[in-house]
Amino acid sequence: MVGIDLGSRNIKIVQMADGKVVKKQSFDTIAFYRRFGLVGEGRLSLDLAELGFDVYGELVATGYGKLAVTVEGAEQIPEIQAHVLGACHSTGFSNFTLVDIGGQDTKVVQIRSGQAVDFLTNDRCAAGSGRYLEHMAGILGMELEELGRYDQDPVHLNSTCAIFGETEVIGHIVTGCPAPRLAAGVNYAVYRKLAPMIRKLKSEVLVLSGGGALNQALGRIMARETGCQVIQVPEPQYNGAIGCCIYRRRV
Repeated sequence: MVGIDLGSRNIKIVQMADGKVVKKQSFDTIAFYRRFGLVGEGRLSLDLAELGFDVYGELVATGYGKLAVTVEGAEQIPEIQAHVLGACHSTGFSNFTLVDIGGQDTKVVQIRSGQAVDFLTNDRCAAGSGRYLEHMAGILGMELEELGRYDQDPVHLNSTCAIFGETEVIGHIVTGCPAPRLAAGVNYAVYRKLAPMIRKLKSEVLVLSGGGALNQALGRIMARETGCQVIQVPEPQYNGAIGCCIYRRRV
């Protein structure tokens, strides 16, 4: 079975067998649509065999572009459902709060007995998302991995807006503020953006997924500020695609 998560920043494809990931690939979204998109038709001309995946009519898609996947036999499921299935499968938990930090939005989902009972999203603003982290890392001249190291002695950043936040960070750079303090400030700014959603849907366990979950500092900040146990799924960027495979396995 193959799952495909068509995100705003990256396309993730996973093939699973016997409950385990046997192949995975990630593509830049724009490059993927340019390669496979059919002009004026609003769909993708996907040849998964060309990409090295074996498909026997068992393909499930989720994400922003799921409706463009019109391969014969393909199914489409909502993002929330896919991410919940992926997180439950990867962690073995059935009662927790999922914090999915995607490229351009973050979803916070309260899960009870393996089912989503409530969710919130910040989809109207890029702050608190992977795109914000990418942008700020670029301003600081850091790779994302380096940005994710810092959570101590943070500079307080007043603006949670990706645009105005850039101006604020540059102002601190001009005054000679050390990069580690600024990086910690960026990570705390992301947490503050998400904190109201987490507080409202809080559980004893927070499970992190999405590309932003690779930011280790953000996980430490959440644990420190909430007092919750914070766990990262093993394949955070592929969680939605894994959930698609789990859905197909269950139906």
